[in-house]
Amino acid sequence: MHETERHRVILSAAQSHPVVTVAELCEVTGSSEATIRRDIASLDEQGKLRRVRGGAEAINPPAQGGLVGRPFSVNETINIAQKRAIARAAADLCSDGEPIIINGGTTTYQMVHFLTSKRVSVFTNSFAIAEYLIHNSRNPVVIPGGTVYREQNVILSPFGGVVASHFYAKRMFIGCQGIGAHGLMEADPMVVQSELGLIGQADELIVLADSSKFMGRSSLILCGLDRIAAVITDSGIRDEDRQMLETAGVRLIVADTTAQADRQSAVA
Repeated sequence: MHETERHRVILSAAQSHPVVTVAELCEVTGSSEATIRRDIASLDEQGKLRRVRGGAEAINPPAQGGLVGRPFSVNETINIAQKRAIARAAADLCSDGEPIIINGGTTTYQMVHFLTSKRVSVFTNSFAIAEYLIHNSRNPVVIPGGTVYREQNVILSPFGGVVASHFYAKRMFIGCQGIGAHGLMEADPMVVQSELGLIGQADELIVLADSSKFMGRSSLILCGLDRIAAVITDSGIRDEDRQMLETAGVRLIVADTTAQADRQSAVA
């Protein structure tokens, strides 16, 4: 990750939590401890945050806490071509009349562009997904009650939700912090709690993860590979990761990023 992006992530994390640790920042940026410590020192010198023992804190923290992880605005600029191709492949799995769940995330968000011509009932905890579909499609949209976390553009509640518990879906489409032999990983306990409730409402769990997510790691496991019906990724997936999914009985769908790039060039 470029220094400018790292600084944005660090400042966002510090603004969202009483204290953000070096270890947490290493996890969400994929950077070394030495790099993060240098970044914190630089931002402290610039007066943008306050360096504390083992991490950093905001100069003026907000009243509302935030979630662990990179902001939506940062994530949506990373691997965008791969994410758009993965989202197209995911939308191709949806048939008219089917109810689906789309979890918040920058890869799942890209599905909205390919759902406008379909007729599906959508439950989503993503404020951005709901807003786009409401304004650009005729698909019924259902959202849960809870708090809007602006940085990640999601709606979460620590108390669960009555609406979610009564919504059945053929498929749930979900992103992740990382994916490995132990299963899907997320960075924030509240995200895990919310997603666990939604996973139980769908027949099939479809994971949208660009190939970099197979190298992502977190201390929080959302679910094992045995719960996943399919993973949609790009051609950058390593052979060992292909083998891991095959051994676990997970269907692998490799999105055609070349075709997506050709479409974008034609539009331009």
